[in-house]
Amino acid sequence: MPTIITRGSGSAQGFGYASSSAAVNYVEDVFSTYLYTGDGSTQTITNGIDLSTKSGLTWIKGRTQAFNHTLVDTVRGATNLLVSNTTAAQATQANSLTAFTSTGFSIGAGSIVNYSGDNFASWTFREQPKFFDIVTYTGTGSEISMSHSLGSIPGMVIVKRTDTTGNWFVRHRGVGGDPMTIYTTGDRLLLNSTGAAASDSLIKADATTLTINNSNLIVSAGTYVAYLFAHDAGGFGLTGTDNVISCGSFTTDGSGAGSVTLGYEPQWVMHKRSDSTSSWQIIDNMRGMPVTANSSTTTGGRLYPNLSNADDGFPSVIANATGFTTVPGTINNSATYIYIAIRRGPMEVPTVGTQVFSPIYSAAVANTVLTTSFPVDLQIPAYTGATIGRFVVDRLRGVVTTAVDAATSPWMKTNSTDAETTGFNITRAWDNTGYQIPQYLGGATTVYFNFGRAPGFFDEVVFTAPSNVNLRVTHNLTVVPELIFAKDRNGATHWVVYSGSKDNYLRLNSTLARTTQSDFWGTSAPTATDFGIATGELVAVYGDSAVAYLFATCPGVSKVGSYTGTGTTLQINCGFTAGSRFVLIKRTDSTGDWYVWDSARGIVAGNDPYLLLNSTAAEVTGTDYVDTYSAGFEISSTAPAAINANGGAYIFLAIA
Repeated sequence: MPTIITRGSGSAQGFGYASSSAAVNYVEDVFSTYLYTGDGSTQTITNGIDLSTKSGLTWIKGRTQAFNHTLVDTVRGATNLLVSNTTAAQATQANSLTAFTSTGFSIGAGSIVNYSGDNFASWTFREQPKFFDIVTYTGTGSEISMSHSLGSIPGMVIVKRTDTTGNWFVRHRGVGGDPMTIYTTGDRLLLNSTGAAASDSLIKADATTLTINNSNLIVSAGTYVAYLFAHDAGGFGLTGTDNVISCGSFTTDGSGAGSVTLGYEPQWVMHKRSDSTSSWQIIDNMRGMPVTANSSTTTGGRLYPNLSNADDGFPSVIANATGFTTVPGTINNSATYIYIAIRRGPMEVPTVGTQVFSPIYSAAVANTVLTTSFPVDLQIPAYTGATIGRFVVDRLRGVVTTAVDAATSPWMKTNSTDAETTGFNITRAWDNTGYQIPQYLGGATTVYFNFGRAPGFFDEVVFTAPSNVNLRVTHNLTVVPELIFAKDRNGATHWVVYSGSKDNYLRLNSTLARTTQSDFWGTSAPTATDFGIATGELVAVYGDSAVAYLFATCPGVSKVGSYTGTGTTLQINCGFTAGSRFVLIKRTDSTGDWYVWDSARGIVAGNDPYLLLNSTAAEVTGTDYVDTYSAGFEISSTAPAAINANGGAYIFLAIA
């Protein structure tokens, strides 16, 4: 029997959220993609993953230069690194990853994981049943079996010898046939190689035991590490039945198009052609998995586990609400691939508004870092002067994640029917905790409305317009959406707004009153999993791409509601405790602008600046229409008919 083993277990801790119950696990507790910039001195990376008391693996790769991949785990110990793109033995490097912490890890000065000015990606996997496990063992010269704590049959196992040189052996359920519980032929891939599947893995596992009989992996007195990844094992979410990791295969057609249904939107995908030679590729949503991409798209990127290459800037995977598709031109035609995919987070419902919304008011110069403390998914930069208007940019459609200015981020405007374009540099260096002011907005007095996607609060989907009005669009809001903003990306069409009834709509770019049209939002109302559309008003041409932003009432975080004006002071109770930091109001029974206030510019007892989302007009600063109110917001008796006419009907979105 081997010398066994170190493995981890433990309760979950939410990324950016209060600690979760030990009985509830979320993907943000156990996995993180974290982008950072090297500074040449010691750094502490806070990604929200506890590897000081839990077992886990951190994998780091330089994006700017051709650096080796660095893999360090808690079992072998900080400073002991392996390199996935070589066969090298474990090496000790005192200034690489130096320590694991309760919220991330620390890195040393001047190492290949911290060169000053370079960009880096890190992926951290924390041990958790039905997600990931680490096993170390010593070879005996014969078949070896050892226990593991994955709690399910693995979907993929990676094994590497650590005391001397050796290949990275991979057994994956997508090659050589499943089940993983038996030895099969043609079941071996090498993580450090482009080679096709071969017939000498001799790795198998059931829900409790890992068994190996490959002569390279059982050498007497040789030391080894094995990384075990689960497959569709459940174990997550409030019911404990949600999958967060999947291992499978797909085949592309003659143009390189392939499709995978996971039942969730992925945030991280690693894939490899198995029927012929090709490199392994890693794509993640922090570097970019834009929903529309081609072989020239540069708002994403690939890193290669078997190569030291820098990030090439071309994503090969497009995420959607239920899985992913491939990008023709970045992947082989008529080929079979294996993949491992991890669900997008967060899965936990936010409890305070600062976890998912941040208004920032700035006139700083380009390249200035602005901090949100959460990854921004949707941003509306609104110049407070006249003529420019209100941009809409988001991570799902593609943003620049490096400290360069590039006119590649797709944008639209809330005040315009114009189709999506990429004519200006609107995003720059989006990462886990904020962004940099892009060149186009440098020095311009701008308020940035920053939103994070989260269950019960806000979600985004991109979909293709159908040839009929019966399309149901899947979303991951997890509750019934109460407010939807949707726009054709390809055509010059209006923004249409759902506000509680499938039989009417508003226009975000217009003062138009609520318009009645039977079944405009489908023949049945939106649900917690999908919503319907009618294409006539939303899209210009069948087959166009459209985007929808979905909001709901999240207790203590957001409130989507309506009120009837009184012409007198009116308090709107949103269930908050410290008032609103964002208020959007629109009159619906008559014409009226889309007014917006925020705490960054001031929601106070006196005058409160407001902007109009449907207009290029400069902000108005000399009025007092909205005041503070701890439970929500207060509408002043001096407010005009567009906000507080006696008997007028209004909708609002407020965020705490």
